[in-house]
Amino acid sequence: MNDTKSPAVLAEEGKRYYQQGDFIKAAERFTSAAQGYAAQNDVLMTAEAKNNLCVVLLQVRRLNEALEAVTGTDAIFAEAGDHRRQGMALANRATVVNALGRWKDAIPLYGQAGEALEKAGEDEMRADTMKSLAQMYMNHGRFTDAVIAMQEGLRGVKNPTPRQKFLKKILFRRLWK
Repeated sequence: MNDTKSPAVLAEEGKRYYQQGDFIKAAERFTSAAQGYAAQNDVLMTAEAKNNLCVVLLQVRRLNEALEAVTGTDAIFAEAGDHRRQGMALANRATVVNALGRWKDAIPLYGQAGEALEKAGEDEMRADTMKSLAQMYMNHGRFTDAVIAMQEGLRGVKNPTPRQKFLKKILFRRLWK
């Protein structure tokens, strides 16, 4: 059935199934989309489909498969100069590595993700990535590192929400007093 559909159609179906919470069908579609893009030698779209597959597999706790799907995609985006998708791929990989219990290995990945997203001008995505890093630190009792990660994430936000303004005020005051 999927053989007659274009990779773009399969990817759109995957997104639709993901939004509906049907992660198994979404994974099937993203896998087929990645294969289709690969057959067309579309390296960037293959990497994009693999990143989407990673997110879906993370939802169903198929962590090793998720890691396999996302590994190497950040380098493809970096080579293309697509810092936004590079940062997203690194953040996805960090999330999977953390979920696998290798939280210390996730730290540099989150950092690299933040750097790539900063280069891309994606302040909000960078703040979210640093928030994930801060949460990971909190879960492991590294409270000072958590505060620093949150501060770092909020540092670049040009138009902070009221909540972000409040957090900035508290975090900077709390750490430096």
